[in-house]
Amino acid sequence: MNKYLVSLAIYFLVITLGQAQEEEKNTQASDSIKTTLNKEGVKVVDTLKVKKKAINPLAPSKAAFYSAVFPGLGQIYNKRYWKVPIVYAIIGGGIYGYIYNDDLYDRFRTAFKRRQAGFTDDEFYDLGAPNAPGADPDFSEAALESAQERYQEDRDLWLLVTIGMYALNIVDANVDSHLKQFNVDDDLSMDFKPFLDMDAITAKPVYGMALTIKF
Repeated sequence: MNKYLVSLAIYFLVITLGQAQEEEKNTQASDSIKTTLNKEGVKVVDTLKVKKKAINPLAPSKAAFYSAVFPGLGQIYNKRYWKVPIVYAIIGGGIYGYIYNDDLYDRFRTAFKRRQAGFTDDEFYDLGAPNAPGADPDFSEAALESAQERYQEDRDLWLLVTIGMYALNIVDANVDSHLKQFNVDDDLSMDFKPFLDMDAITAKPVYGMALTIKF
């Protein structure tokens, strides 16, 4: 198995070197033609040459840092302005859910603690019309304890959701910055074609498949 892998690696290396030499010859021939034409006053312009954009390796890190400092700032740095309202809506919704449930948790907890202390003046003792003397409260101690635990769980859940959305905002800025610099030029190509040659020693045909990658 190892011999097969080594042979395959050598095979691809030979093909690559051969293609590199061939491209070098073609380049030299092309340069020679251009030099001759330039001497005769003819200017040759390569219309197929595409100017590639410079890659900024620090851009993804900057975008992530900006979004970590202030959510949505990394999206602005990436010029994805349409994402900013989405980031604010998601994170803002999480913060609102946390505050809403935390407020109800505090109210039920305060009422539950006062009820256990023997007081009957909490806001959940008599919600509607005044209760008749000796009547049961609108919210019993068990109901207050249950509501307190439920809103505590909902509050903690919204806290986790908000933290997750904050982290997702950072990841989105980082990944989006990476994708913006991804090379999608037209000169990227891959060709897989048959290969045929003659062995100089044994004079036998050597054939296979050649993989050509241009970038």
